[in-house]
Amino acid sequence: MVKGTFTLVDVVQKNRSTKIFVGNLPWSHDDELLARLFEQHGEVLDACVVVDNITGKSRGFGFVEMPKTDQAEEAIRLLHECEIEGRKLEVSFARPRERSVG
Repeated sequence: MVKGTFTLVDVVQKNRSTKIFVGNLPWSHDDELLARLFEQHGEVLDACVVVDNITGKSRGFGFVEMPKTDQAEEAIRLLHECEIEGRKLEVSFARPRERSVG
């Protein structure tokens, strides 16, 4: 039995992770390569390269989820504009997706 009072905020903050946007990825990168790139800077919960629904080919960007904000910040700082296979990565904190109404 757990003693104490917990609020919804406590639960949300405990499970919070940091989502990172990675743009201008080389076409050869898949989920595994993306995860390995970020694992050099800390624990990776998830890495996903976005693919075209019809062709199944990479769309050149993806997302990485890391549990620790300080590690995510370091990864962003070190990997933003890092050149891989002749392409400079665009790495930043992910923003919520804007949805059109109507």
